[in-house]
Amino acid sequence: MADGPGDFARSMMIATSGLRAQAGRMRVISENIANADSTAQSAGGDPYRRKVPTFSSTLDRTLDAQVVALGKVRPDQSAFRVKYEPGNPAADAAGNVKYPNVNSLVEMTDMRDAQRSYEANLNIISATRRMIQRTLDILKS
Repeated sequence: MADGPGDFARSMMIATSGLRAQAGRMRVISENIANADSTAQSAGGDPYRRKVPTFSSTLDRTLDAQVVALGKVRPDQSAFRVKYEPGNPAADAAGNVKYPNVNSLVEMTDMRDAQRSYEANLNIISATRRMIQRTLDILKS
């Protein structure tokens, strides 16, 4: 329960940090989806490697509250998908082509989760703005 204007600002800043973190997460997921079917630039080379976003929590001393941020984006070390395509320019000497370790279904599920988290933070900001407006309306009366 808010007990002052500072609490409203704190709520909005915490939610804003969540918005930024989820927007960054969605950018990483979008990059993964965009590269899901790419191949290496040279024969036998490695293709795009899926990226995994992480989050970090830090204390914002001005707010005296924990905020979240997009942390390091790490490469997913799982194996690449391999297909036998001897005519493909990216094929190795055995005719195998490596494809990214990106599963579009997993990425779409992650994107939906990020979208829901983004919307939840947006709802917090909207609710806080409504509370501020109601407080101002009461003070005017």
